[in-house]
Amino acid sequence: MTPAPSFEIGIFTFGELTRNADGKPMEAVSRTRDILEWARVADQAGLDVFGVGEHHREDFAVSSPAVLLAAAAAQTTRIRLTSTVTVLSSADPVRVFEDFATLDLISAGRAEITAGRGAYLESFPLFGQQLERYDEYFQDRLELLLRIRDENPVTWQGTTRPPLAGAGVWPRPVQESLPIWAAVGGTPASAERAGMLGLPLYLAILGAPERFGPLAELYRRAAGAAGREPGQIGVTSHFYVEETSQGARDTFFPHYSSYIQQNMPRAGRLDRSSFDAWAAPRGALFAGSPAEIVEKILWEHEILGHTRFLAQVGLGGLSQADTLRSIELLATEVLPAVRAALRG
Repeated sequence: MTPAPSFEIGIFTFGELTRNADGKPMEAVSRTRDILEWARVADQAGLDVFGVGEHHREDFAVSSPAVLLAAAAAQTTRIRLTSTVTVLSSADPVRVFEDFATLDLISAGRAEITAGRGAYLESFPLFGQQLERYDEYFQDRLELLLRIRDENPVTWQGTTRPPLAGAGVWPRPVQESLPIWAAVGGTPASAERAGMLGLPLYLAILGAPERFGPLAELYRRAAGAAGREPGQIGVTSHFYVEETSQGARDTFFPHYSSYIQQNMPRAGRLDRSSFDAWAAPRGALFAGSPAEIVEKILWEHEILGHTRFLAQVGLGGLSQADTLRSIELLATEVLPAVRAALRG
């Protein structure tokens, strides 16, 4: 059996353009500049992974993860670079592979793809696709993406794009096999599919962490039933850390409340008591001191057995100084403590 990797910790963002009190959103140019600084600081501080997601909306700065990650690759030396996620349902797998293989060349073998269906639906009309074929697009294109990774030239026929017959897909990446993760928001069928395919899995923890334990177990059972070794499990969570618990929550609450109002309106208005409950030791929100963050990661590890934690940073218009300090604390205080605890 392949030895389990050491526990990995990283950061990611969707590049939200949070509106201020006057209703004006952040400027995309400044947000992009901030994100690249997050990547540099995360790399220098010793974090393992940096990711950016994909949206096609006016309230997000990133529609092309591969382009932004290539810029980050030129300014970093060791951190792994991943999409979080690539909306594969509305993308051409040939182009996705070419883009991330090029990123792998630029970064000397640090690229990854996270394939998902996306939390929003705006990309379907934008790219002329039929919303009622939502699941069909993802399954068909994931199959092709994996085939392109594992075979070259590739012959393939599906239902959502023209077939390929002995087609070469270039360039090829530095890595022998470009890592492709599957992102799951909580759907059992998606976790089962990832296990059957032997793909590493991301779970987006946005509710009670305990309810994701059965998904992790289903994933592992599906991999075993398919004769595959389960891949890594990664967890993504909303995040802010400060030297003290009270300080972290006082700083973060107004920003996080604004984030929920603007980006997750179905959750309703987030008052301080609800925020504190979400940030409690058994809540899904990571907002507290380094010791609290360590304890919560270890508790979730007992439930899920995951080996990667990605913190979603910079939410709700949090200042650049506070975001950078949070990234540094994640790297210098949280990461070594988690690894030491898991080794012990």
